[in-house]
Amino acid sequence: MGQRILLAGATGVIGRRLMPLLREAGHHVVGMTRSQSKAQEPFNGAEMIAADVFDAAAVAHVLASIRPDVVIHQLTDLSGLADPATAADAIRRNARIRREGTRNLVDAALAADVGHMVAQSIAWAYAPKTLPHAEEDALDIHADEPRSLTVAGVAALEAAVLDAPPMKGTVLRYGQLYGPGTGRDRPSGSAPLHVDAAAYAALLAVARGEAGIFNIAEPNAQVLTEKATSKLGWRDDMRLPAA
Repeated sequence: MGQRILLAGATGVIGRRLMPLLREAGHHVVGMTRSQSKAQEPFNGAEMIAADVFDAAAVAHVLASIRPDVVIHQLTDLSGLADPATAADAIRRNARIRREGTRNLVDAALAADVGHMVAQSIAWAYAPKTLPHAEEDALDIHADEPRSLTVAGVAALEAAVLDAPPMKGTVLRYGQLYGPGTGRDRPSGSAPLHVDAAAYAALLAVARGEAGIFNIAEPNAQVLTEKATSKLGWRDDMRLPAA
């Protein structure tokens, strides 16, 4: 049976690939975007709504009007990250979304009696130790700048989502994305991940309803991914059908 889902970050790299999967699975999806212009017409066949995630009242209004069963948090702000001149600002903006934006989403979801939140995190924020990392390993909260800013944002996001009873929380720690819309055609980084496989992980998190943290990446020496395979039924070779 389909659920009512709010997809925050619907027009982002993962959101674009996830939206058709959710709709094909029979869910009623409303996409949330910061852009008023993008909210004026359906996106991938789904209803869209505009809201600034830093405006707590606006986010609360959206959640109260939609009353979703599930919120999927795929919000990021990484424009300019590849340019050394603007990378520091991109890191600050993205960390703020993880801290403040996530808090606003969680508070609004709790007020709207949302039962489940699925949120995007990253798989390269672990503290140094013998590899590979399992999900219970500590985050690198004592790192030097600028890494500490990123890890602090990740820690705040994960704590907000995982510790919000009675709402169930699922955190997907994604590896380094490649594929359509990412700017990378081939695997790169220590824990690569195709964007379609990332989208399928969110779809399966909704379907399975499993709470907790899951590493989501192709086989690698950095992080373990067996938990996602066994509990979510996820595979790293999952891809959207060719158009």
